[in-house]
Amino acid sequence: MPVIAFANPKGGAGKTTTALLLATELAAKKAAVTVIDADPEKWISQWGRLAGRPANITIISDVTEETVVDAIEAAERDAQFVIVDLEGTASLMVSNAIGMADLVVIPIQGSSMDAKGGAKTIRLIRNQEKMSRRKIAHAVVLTRTSAAITSRALRNVSEQLQAGGIEIFATAIVERAAYRDLFDYGGTLMTLNPSQTSNLDKAVQNAREFAGEVVSKLKAAATARAVA
Repeated sequence: MPVIAFANPKGGAGKTTTALLLATELAAKKAAVTVIDADPEKWISQWGRLAGRPANITIISDVTEETVVDAIEAAERDAQFVIVDLEGTASLMVSNAIGMADLVVIPIQGSSMDAKGGAKTIRLIRNQEKMSRRKIAHAVVLTRTSAAITSRALRNVSEQLQAGGIEIFATAIVERAAYRDLFDYGGTLMTLNPSQTSNLDKAVQNAREFAGEVVSKLKAAATARAVA
């Protein structure tokens, strides 16, 4: 089953939020999802202890550099999708998980610091490709963007990525109160109260479009491997 790793050595890039949005959207489509919470802050594990976690989302949080590969292999046998939320550093655990991934999602905010963290992740991917002698599909997702305007910094980061030939998700993750509410109140976007969470319908649409694009990229990567 496909493994999707979320990685960026720069903390605060929106990595955990984006991983959780994907997990809950896939679960809403009745898929069995396992999340390997390898972030030291364990935000997804904390979310999982709140009310409303879908029964088809399993969370594994007791992973180390030595056990992450075995944890991913075991999760692949039981789940339709395996999502790995990695720590915000360029570590052996991150490298090992990237080496197991079918798709690496690199969340980046519109700042040069985030872009530098993304560049480190891409170097890790390149190294793992050489070691495993296979291509590892990867793409940048722009996070915490404004629904109203595109900042100068965000345009600059996008231009740098495009100039470097780095694939970018067409769907950016917009800054929404609903995404913060998930970590405060638990559950999914569909279980939040629209009278208490602003622009919930737009948050749902944004998350669905992102999840759909992830599935499309996984299918494209599987087709490329079959042809190779």
